[in-house]
Amino acid sequence: MSLYTDYLKEIETRKGEGLHPKPIDDGALVAELISQIRDSDNEHREDSLKFFIYNTLPGTTSAAGVKAAFLKEIILGEVEVAEITPEFAFELLSHMKGGPSVEVLLDLALGEDAAIAAQAADVLKTQVFLYEADTDRLEAAFKAGHAIAREILESYAKAEFFTKLPDVDEEIKVVTYIAAEGDISTDLLSPGNQAHSRSDRELHGKCMISEAAQKEIEALKLQHPDKRVMLIAEKGTMGVGSSRMSGVNNVALWTGKQASPYVPFVNFAPVVAGTNGISPIFLTTVGVTGGIGLDLKNWVKKVDSDGKAILNNDGNPVLEQKYSVETGTVLKIDTKNKMLLDEDGKELVDVSSAFTPQKVEFMKAGSSYAIVFGKKLQTFAAETLGVEAPLVFAPAKEVSHEGQGLTAVEKIFNRNAVGSTPGKTLHAGSDVRVKVNIVGSQDTTGLMTSQELEAMAATVISPTVDGAYQSGCHTASVWDKKAQANIPRLMQFMNNFGLITARDPKGEYHAMTDVIHKVLNDITVDDWDIIIGGDSHTRMSKGVAFGADSGTVALALATGEATMPIPESVKVTFKGKMADHMDFRDVVHATQAQMLKQHGDNVFQGRIIEVHIGTLLADQAFTFTDWTAEMKAKASICISNDDTLIGSLELAKSRIQIMIDKGMENEAGTLQGLIDKADKRIAEIRSGEKPALSPDDSAKYFAEVVVDLDLIDEPMIADPDVNNEDVSKRYTHDTIRPISFYKAEKKVDLGFVGSCMVHKGDMKIVAQMLKNLEKANGKVEFKAPLVVAAPTYNIIDEMKAEGDWEILQKYSGFEFDDLFPKAQARTEYENILYLERPGCNLCMGNQEKAAKGDTVLATSTRLFQGRVVEDAAEKKGESLLASTPVVVLSAILGRTPTIEEYKTAVEGIDLTKFAPPVEKPAGTRSAHF
Repeated sequence: MSLYTDYLKEIETRKGEGLHPKPIDDGALVAELISQIRDSDNEHREDSLKFFIYNTLPGTTSAAGVKAAFLKEIILGEVEVAEITPEFAFELLSHMKGGPSVEVLLDLALGEDAAIAAQAADVLKTQVFLYEADTDRLEAAFKAGHAIAREILESYAKAEFFTKLPDVDEEIKVVTYIAAEGDISTDLLSPGNQAHSRSDRELHGKCMISEAAQKEIEALKLQHPDKRVMLIAEKGTMGVGSSRMSGVNNVALWTGKQASPYVPFVNFAPVVAGTNGISPIFLTTVGVTGGIGLDLKNWVKKVDSDGKAILNNDGNPVLEQKYSVETGTVLKIDTKNKMLLDEDGKELVDVSSAFTPQKVEFMKAGSSYAIVFGKKLQTFAAETLGVEAPLVFAPAKEVSHEGQGLTAVEKIFNRNAVGSTPGKTLHAGSDVRVKVNIVGSQDTTGLMTSQELEAMAATVISPTVDGAYQSGCHTASVWDKKAQANIPRLMQFMNNFGLITARDPKGEYHAMTDVIHKVLNDITVDDWDIIIGGDSHTRMSKGVAFGADSGTVALALATGEATMPIPESVKVTFKGKMADHMDFRDVVHATQAQMLKQHGDNVFQGRIIEVHIGTLLADQAFTFTDWTAEMKAKASICISNDDTLIGSLELAKSRIQIMIDKGMENEAGTLQGLIDKADKRIAEIRSGEKPALSPDDSAKYFAEVVVDLDLIDEPMIADPDVNNEDVSKRYTHDTIRPISFYKAEKKVDLGFVGSCMVHKGDMKIVAQMLKNLEKANGKVEFKAPLVVAAPTYNIIDEMKAEGDWEILQKYSGFEFDDLFPKAQARTEYENILYLERPGCNLCMGNQEKAAKGDTVLATSTRLFQGRVVEDAAEKKGESLLASTPVVVLSAILGRTPTIEEYKTAVEGIDLTKFAPPVEKPAGTRSAHF
């Protein structure tokens, strides 16, 4: 009874924290529960029954396997449990989603007892998570003449598992709750520093927004029992920064509906909204849970008689309220006519974008991947029966414009489309299934991905995926008890599933904490690939990559597919010449600033940025594509010259070979397969058979942005503008300022060089600046701490070989040691250089943070409130973003520099250069190859 006793102790501990018993995933514990249920005199029998029925996780958990086997015994009459009749046992099996439960149902349906077989068949007809082992059994039984097998297949062919579900309500009443004003980062819904608890849904739910907000939401639910609470970003966009399934899970936990009475803390169908809609990648996550995401447009620009926006003294458009959504406002969603109404039925705004046929299907089915599996199951059944599948699901939306060329993303989607009309050219606006080539899972969402895989009964990676990687970068900084408990378990699961893993469950190769985006950028070896990753910065400089939630990542791993619309594209080109003293990071900032100046609104939001940056190799070009997440773009595509792409692929091959040499290859030979694929692609380019991806001349774009390099004459800083009177302007990434704005008076409390935004060239810049300043002044003194975290071990190895690591070691007061990793997060910093372990470090905000209220100057991407630095009572924390040389110099000075100080500091340093591509590829390659 030891496991049960331990469970009771855990329950008492959780009770003290205001938590219910943790859901059970351990089969051995369920076996103990069953033993106590069998014993009618057992003192724990009643509680054991409750835990067995209501608190055992479904899918492919070991607990589900033991539960399904016991339910089978009950159904066959081999054991009697008064509280669980055979009928109730079938109901419990119907809520277990797949894996062992489907195996049991197939055993019963294909068994000899006709009455039991009929009942099992009725339950099977409602299930969609069937895999090859299951469908193979059905097919074999059908071919052997089994009547029940035919009956089940006929039901699947008609998609009765979907058609018999209730339709979405024609009217949904909601009551509003304003979560915050301005853009709402997913950090507000699921803070990065609580990442360790994400797989414990009830515990993690306690970190959403604030305890006060949770009480207010509960009060609204009591006041309006017939309505759903709609969470709103007033004067902003909901869910910027990341997809974060845990954020949607938290919203659903507090405001959604319970998915099953027998599965605790798994809710679905949240309703979220924003004045400027929902961030694209977060909206995908909302769809995963069958939720609703609304674009409210409740604040609009005030215009003059000529239709031009009226600007305030700061040059920003004046907004006027079209209608109020203050907390407690009752509204109605008319799903039939796709309108948002006030309480009296007056039309407020068209919300048709939230109710496309595909999204309505997600709502009806309760999740997007129930639809994906359902479509596959229907296709299988129809093919097995030799019949044509009836049109049940909304057909893939196929938009085609005769005579119109293709953008780069349209070409990639056409190449990878699955199930679309043969020979039909697809343009933006089409909504299609596509093959996924590369998948990435990161460590703070990976445990949820593994849970999703178990829930959808998946046991092995799809054979159509070229490569998949499980990272360890988000928990690289501190190897604390939480990481020690979670990460090895995650790596074991993913390794068994078929991914290349950063840590070896067998302990034979050194743990690699390289930043996931850098690894995915290396293992993407075809510019025509589609990449899905569990992080918003899944933005490769080869192919097109989409940041996604843990559920979409799980779906891509299990099926090798994703379903999504082809986004519109914005073309970004460059003109002029880059000044010698400027770094490429400033070109990135200038793109954001010049785009806003040219178009007024953020034309990047929700679209593909097609950046014509063909003379930069993958590592450097990644700086641009990575930043596009902060521009609220759906994704980005880098248009490369032939020679540049070949150089990037050769570099990728060498990095993949290093992974092989370290012992990271798996039995399937995934890594060697990627090298072979890269060789094939290089041969295609060199022979002229298939040049580097480029759009057609007649492609149509939503907008075009031309970045004038001549206008970039001093470094720029992305400022969170934390004290802006208009809260909607804070933390937006839209405030880009030259360093002269700060008049060398902005105090800097900490500098951070790291995250996915830097590459080897940045690390060499740090070393060279230290050498230059030492030569000029005899020594270097830091007036603020400087934290340096290389993104990969390869960079450190190359820096050591080239003699640059020594100067960093000389000035470091701390250097990471993999044999003795930090067990506690740093809370205080001295004015020294910290050489941290490769990984995300401060950028992630889940382990390391700056001191509260600090002004941090960083190379990272995150300026959200509370991410890198939290507020102090007397001062707001600030995370300002700049190039590596600006950050290093500011840490040395303890303030932002003058332009003259900056120019002196970088003189003679090989900054990342960029020259716009010429019409015919010149084979130009950047520095830092």
